[in-house]
Amino acid sequence: MKLVIQIPCYNEEGTLPATLGDLPEEIPGIDSIETLVINDGSTDNTIPVAREHGVDHILDLPLNKGLANAWSAGLEAALHAGADIIVNTDGDNQYCGADIPKLVQPILDNEAEMVIGARPIEDIGHFSWFKKRLQRVGSWVVSKCAGFAVEDAASGFRAYSATAARELNLLSDYSHCTETLIRAARRGIKVANVPIRVNDRLRESRLMSSLPAYLYRQARDIFRIVVMVHPLKVFGLPAVLLFLLGSVGCIRFLFFYFSGDGSGHVQSLIFSAIFILVAFIMGMVGLVADMISSNHQLIEDNLVKLRRLGLELDSRAPEEED
Repeated sequence: MKLVIQIPCYNEEGTLPATLGDLPEEIPGIDSIETLVINDGSTDNTIPVAREHGVDHILDLPLNKGLANAWSAGLEAALHAGADIIVNTDGDNQYCGADIPKLVQPILDNEAEMVIGARPIEDIGHFSWFKKRLQRVGSWVVSKCAGFAVEDAASGFRAYSATAARELNLLSDYSHCTETLIRAARRGIKVANVPIRVNDRLRESRLMSSLPAYLYRQARDIFRIVVMVHPLKVFGLPAVLLFLLGSVGCIRFLFFYFSGDGSGHVQSLIFSAIFILVAFIMGMVGLVADMISSNHQLIEDNLVKLRRLGLELDSRAPEEED
């Protein structure tokens, strides 16, 4: 059983040694532990520092593509390295590496295929009161979208079985933490939450340049993903509500019309017609989006099959050389 710990890095020469030093050397049930640093276009000495500290694999991305792209590239590289379990942690030493055994245990016990490390949000001193509330609300929204309990949707400290890792494909270049949870629900991946600890902050977060920008990008990506995964829920419910409102207006007009007082209630008929027309349009959009979503599902299935085939060919290559 091989565990690969992947660490996306962008200019982390100052914090990477602490991150690597915090990782466990042995875990019960794991035969080998390897480290993978994804260098996301760093301009400092991240790569030399990684080599000095004995990192097993280094994936060097020539340009800074963002955390989501680095995470995705790392997942692919870990699979090609023969990982049975992949753990993702951050290069800023935010998460306590000693909790990795807790993170992988549900996978070793066949209780989950994806495990989220839930931070003690209320106890993190450098989180403001507003940020703590924002984290809670965000996790609640993602829980509703995914259909299962998510205690810390923004946590990047996660473990994936190789099977789960092969199933996950990203559309977003920003909100990979939330997207993977919603996609996990669609792909039938069982998700678990485990409490983890955090270390003292070594640097400021780079994900949140400003609160409005962060909220906008998160909301945009969540809406986009939910529309792609559950289009009928997004468009169907508003369409039904608008149709019911339009029907009530029509019934009101007809009631007064047959009571001999219909001439003064034409506005009810006009508003009802508008509501019903908009409901019809939203219903059609929902149906078209659902067909697109079904097509996307088939494409995603094919991507998973191609990835599995590519990994099988990679595993056979050394045998053919021998």
